[in-house]
Amino acid sequence: MSEAVDLLFTNVHLATMVPTAVDGYGEMVDAALAVKDGRIAWLGARRDAPPAAAEHDCGGAWMTPGLVDCHTHVVHAGNRSNEWEARLNGASYEDIARQGGGIMSTVRATREADAETLLAQSLPRVARLLSEGVTTLEIKSGYGLALDAEARMLRAAREVGKRLPVRVATTFLGAHALPPEFAGRADDYVLEVCERMLPPLAGEGLVDAVDAFCERIGFSNAQTERIFLAARALGLPVKLHAEQLSDQQGAELVARYGGLSADHLEYLSQAGIDAMARAGTVAVLLPGAYYFLRETMPPPIGALREAKVAMAIATDCNPGTSPMTSLLLAMNMACTLWRLTPQEALQGATIHAARALGLHGDIGSLEVGKQADLALWDIARPADLAYAMGSNPCRSVVNGGAVRPAHISV
Repeated sequence: MSEAVDLLFTNVHLATMVPTAVDGYGEMVDAALAVKDGRIAWLGARRDAPPAAAEHDCGGAWMTPGLVDCHTHVVHAGNRSNEWEARLNGASYEDIARQGGGIMSTVRATREADAETLLAQSLPRVARLLSEGVTTLEIKSGYGLALDAEARMLRAAREVGKRLPVRVATTFLGAHALPPEFAGRADDYVLEVCERMLPPLAGEGLVDAVDAFCERIGFSNAQTERIFLAARALGLPVKLHAEQLSDQQGAELVARYGGLSADHLEYLSQAGIDAMARAGTVAVLLPGAYYFLRETMPPPIGALREAKVAMAIATDCNPGTSPMTSLLLAMNMACTLWRLTPQEALQGATIHAARALGLHGDIGSLEVGKQADLALWDIARPADLAYAMGSNPCRSVVNGGAVRPAHISV
């Protein structure tokens, strides 16, 4: 490369996370990485580095792709610690939901919050995620369950990406729960979602993907398919909360529609695994909810691994079942609770998480041409990121080639 690049990172070890890497991490020791126009222009041995307008000495740190949290409900209002306490006193998640708690308690709080209140409560949660090297974040709606409130959530999600250094992918989750005004009329509400909510939200450019909660306390397989058909008509990709509490064949359904991901998956069947493998649908694992709900049925990790289904890891940050703002902790939980390897955990928070958002062509690995979203870590080896509970070794973060401190204020 004869032309000088904009910025050269030197004295650094790279965990490229390139899918074809022999060692999985794609390690390059004593390396350098060059950025031009916000994208990775070159990477390789430090001695072969091209000339640069500016140089950043990384002091022997490790560099990874910026982390990707591919499943969150981080924009919401309210608090549900009372329900957590109730569960510890014997109530089940389904009991609480049927009594008007659960998702509906957050719906009430979110509906009552104006745009600035919603942002004021959400931005500190996002900032905590960004302090751990997250550069891309999926944010779902689903606590409005009416057109105006869902629009307010999705606009707030877009505003997060303007106010903080993070790329935001939005997901419309109108079919998250049945709102009280539609009690006993689930099919009518699905019609509302398909015909009167999704089209104007998509028309405003607020929706990158469409999700639903396919479960006994959510929406049936047939109702979910109607939502997928509406999404397909608008050219939007789909994903699904599937097989969290029971096997509703949701994974098979979302795979049939070429879905980006099926998420949770504790009760996933072999038929669902096979369908996901054929379709290339990513399994998004959410250990925070499993831990917080004290579940005992783990996802079928071995079968997913054998079928070569890509496994992503996310926080599922939400007020009721996973009030967690640490993707590093989610990685540790996936290893400790479900026996993922540290390599699988880091893949799950980078390249596979990017795939779960349909963004793997642009982020998720250190490759020439991809966006220069990077994280620098004070660690001895890549496995350390999933190893130390409660530790945050993130030194600094790079968003589109711009270096920032790990910790930001809001």
